[in-house]
Amino acid sequence: MMQKMVKLLVVLILLWSTSQAATAKEAQPLLRGSFQKIISAHAGRPFIVALWSLSCTHCGANMKMFESLLNQNPTFSLVLISTDTPEQDVAIAQRLRQYQLDKSARQQYPNVESWVFSDTFTERLNFEVDAQWYGELPRTYFFNASGKSTAISGVLRADVVENWLQGKR
Repeated sequence: MMQKMVKLLVVLILLWSTSQAATAKEAQPLLRGSFQKIISAHAGRPFIVALWSLSCTHCGANMKMFESLLNQNPTFSLVLISTDTPEQDVAIAQRLRQYQLDKSARQQYPNVESWVFSDTFTERLNFEVDAQWYGELPRTYFFNASGKSTAISGVLRADVVENWLQGKR
């Protein structure tokens, strides 16, 4: 009887720890001022900012490309920003997991960050990211080491990203 109780207790602890892990937030909240903090944190080194959404049909192509590029070059810096809401964190985590860009994969790729729009006035966040951006997705920014960026809307071509990685930007 005691063994059964111990087994039951172990199962309950495992279930509890699994549910705690499942409820852990996948993405950091992107609020007013966060985008500038991201840029400042990466000062002096090149990085990519990729804006995406769960409802974006073409975002998956870019995510798949980033997954492939990380497999080839696990140290490049990638900042993923979901334009969805924090309430969609479970779905965001599932989508990132689909492309090996979730928290567990980030142990392998330490320079990958994930953020989610966390201001109900999304237009203000859009404007902070880029005053010339009107919300079209996917949207990708290539920042060089001096902080200058180039923006591309739509599906990325692999050669553009590879050239940027090789310093031909």
